[in-house]
Formats: sequence, C-alpha cells, structure tokens
Amino acid sequence: MSKIDPDDDVLTLINTVNVDPDRQQELIDLLIEATTDVMRHLDGFVSANLHSSLDGSHVANYAQWKSKAHFEAMLGNPEPRIHMEQASAMANSVKPLLYQAVHSDSVPTP
Repeated sequence: MSKIDPDDDVLTLINTVNVDPDRQQELIDLLIEATTDVMRHLDGFVSANLHSSLDGSHVANYAQWKSKAHFEAMLGNPEPRIHMEQASAMANSVKPLLYQAVHSDSVPTP
C-alpha cells in the first residue's frame, strides 16, 4: 500500500501519459500487467498507483521506489523495458518526472 510521508526516504515517479481516449483502458491494462508481473518483483519497488483522467486523455502513474539507484536499476533491466516501450508506442506523449515528498496532510479516519 502506498504511503506518502516526507520522512520516508523514498523516490517517487509521477509519469503522466497522454493517450487517445479510445486507448486509455488498453494502456491501463498494460501498466497493471507490467506492475503485477514485473515491477513488483524488482528490488527496491515500493508501490504503484494508476489514475485515469475522467476525459480519457491521460493516465498518471504514481510509483514509489526505495531509492534513485533502485529506480535506475529498473530502467536498465530489459524485462521492464518491454512494457515501457509498448506503453510509449500507444501514447501521444509521456512525461516521467522524479520527485520527493515534502508535505502530506489528511483527515484522520475514525
């Protein structure tokens, strides 16, 4: 489960993908497959969360890795590259950026 805590030393990837609305679900299905079959088994993987825009034009992936070194090792691994190339092929544009959490706030649950 994802946890956003600025005190945790994790790297966050927020990848925003522009896609034709008729391919949004196909992209989501591919990213779910990549996460369950590959990413979650890689050293340093913490979590992944997929979000679909209501207009169908975007998919956002919020993924956490233990460190930048773990993330870069994933990028160098040929197995995830297959899925990333397939996702890029169906996208109009891809904008992956690395972040660190600096603040998190929420309403306490009862």
